[in-house]
Amino acid sequence: MDSRTLKIETASRLVTDVTRHVAEACRGRGDGLVNLFVPHATCGLALIETGSGTEDDLAGILDDVLPPVDRYRHRHGSTGHGRDHVLPAFISPSLSIPVLGGEPQLGTWQSVVIVDSNTDNRTRTLRISFLTG
Repeated sequence: MDSRTLKIETASRLVTDVTRHVAEACRGRGDGLVNLFVPHATCGLALIETGSGTEDDLAGILDDVLPPVDRYRHRHGSTGHGRDHVLPAFISPSLSIPVLGGEPQLGTWQSVVIVDSNTDNRTRTLRISFLTG
């Protein structure tokens, strides 16, 4: 297995597209699986369509399900930071994607994204591990 890490700046965005990084890591590798992992307690990875309003839809749903208010027992950091620590229970910190001919087998509208609601820490590590088939 080959594994590498990248530093990703999520800035003030809830959703950061990392599809190109995943594609670059798979290029020329043949068949296998790519595993993606963000080793953080406050963000996750998802496969979604980007650029069509889905990011705003996701933000709205997260605000409904996990409102960024001061109601959580986990209280350090900015107001509502407890929500950030609950988020990975809903949006997993890992994904596995099949790779054929060096290309991740994503659906037509699928993009790989980091979902990060934590405004206290905006530099994330993305571990990309390739397992040859």
